[in-house]
Amino acid sequence: MNMNDYPIFLGSEIDQPAPDKAMFHVLPVPFEKTVSYGGGTGLGPSSILKASWQLEEWDGYSKPCDAGIYTCEPVDCAVDAEQVINNIAEATANIVRQGGMPVVLGGEHTVTYGVIKGLKQAGIEDFGIVQIDAHADLRHAYEGDLLSHASVMKRAVDMGIPLYQLGIRAFCEEEKGYREEFGVYYQDADELVQNNIQSITLPDDFPQKVFFTLDIDGMDPSVFPSTGTPVPGGLSWYQTLNLFESVAKQREIIGFDVMEFAPIEGFHAYDFAASMLTYKLMGIVQRQLGK
Repeated sequence: MNMNDYPIFLGSEIDQPAPDKAMFHVLPVPFEKTVSYGGGTGLGPSSILKASWQLEEWDGYSKPCDAGIYTCEPVDCAVDAEQVINNIAEATANIVRQGGMPVVLGGEHTVTYGVIKGLKQAGIEDFGIVQIDAHADLRHAYEGDLLSHASVMKRAVDMGIPLYQLGIRAFCEEEKGYREEFGVYYQDADELVQNNIQSITLPDDFPQKVFFTLDIDGMDPSVFPSTGTPVPGGLSWYQTLNLFESVAKQREIIGFDVMEFAPIEGFHAYDFAASMLTYKLMGIVQRQLGK
């Protein structure tokens, strides 16, 4: 792994702080094994980090970097899938133990399984997941693989973690059944997009701590064609940010990830957009926490 491919986030503007002085810990995870259509998600983290050097410190409302952004070494993904999950879990747990908030850049969506294992490993037991995605990712296994990107949310609900899904518009009968069995909350794209819904209200019994997972394909291909499994009818740029902010206003965000970004060679606009999206999410969290 060439470490030069993983510069620090926003390194054109800031120096790498000490880990214990940073609120946001950016964790690159270039894992790609089970993608089922287009590939390239393994290149997502490095592309986002490189593009972040073109960002302004001021995001339009605040300077998220004032809260401190530490960029971790990328997770070793040159091992078998189970070991990759363990590596992600250990890296995530280490971030939490240092008092940081994991900001994880994937990689395929299987990465999120390692992140939630790491949160639990660090002693955070009672939390929920809010997911923006085109797909439910609730298959018990896909093509016989329990560690598939199409099964990551099934692994989460199997662990007893409450789940709220946003923007889904491609799922099978098996996944519909698991939604009912596990009491998954959801507002699908046909409701959110067609009615231009900009905020949600989480149920009273949803945990106070939330990990937010954002699959790039949850957004419309007109915004992000740069993903392996694009589906029409997705969320817009501002709708995505507004939905995230509505969750941050109601609950404590304990971390978030940006998954399944697959850069398109020669189209750096999407790399920049993915980087800006990551920084905008940091800003929403920073302002909500008053950091």
